[in-house]
Amino acid sequence: MKFLPPVLLILLSSTISWAQEKAAPQPLPAVKPATEGKVWGALIFATNDAAQLTGAQEKAPKHLGALDERLGKVFAFKHFEILGQHQQDIFREYESWVVPSRDLFLKVDSNGPAENGGVKLHLQVWREQQVLVKSDAVLRPGSPLFIGGPKWKDGRLIFVLSLERK
Repeated sequence: MKFLPPVLLILLSSTISWAQEKAAPQPLPAVKPATEGKVWGALIFATNDAAQLTGAQEKAPKHLGALDERLGKVFAFKHFEILGQHQQDIFREYESWVVPSRDLFLKVDSNGPAENGGVKLHLQVWREQQVLVKSDAVLRPGSPLFIGGPKWKDGRLIFVLSLERK
């Protein structure tokens, strides 16, 4: 068996290495998917018994103002607590998921822009692997969407969705 001399072997391996570097594919520039805006979603526990509150200290975004007062006008409860919240881009050609908790979440599909700076959406509220509600809605800045969810403890869960920016 015949062996190559060490100098030739080093030269050959460096030539192969140089050829591999030159042939390496160049990374493609990152393409960011088109979006219709950004939403904030929260899972809120509503109750009349303050002792039922879990003690979560999460705060709503400032652009929503007094969220508890707004919720109190729609739902017959005195106390509201954010259990979880999530910000998410609304993609034009892809589904988006607002996931404020492990058990209850919202699938958002854009149906395009709406008048007055809003976005047309197809919404699905999910609990684990089951769809609870399907609906179409128009979400506009300053006008959050409240979705009454299932009863929980001595109250009710509420899903809030707000358009943060277009």
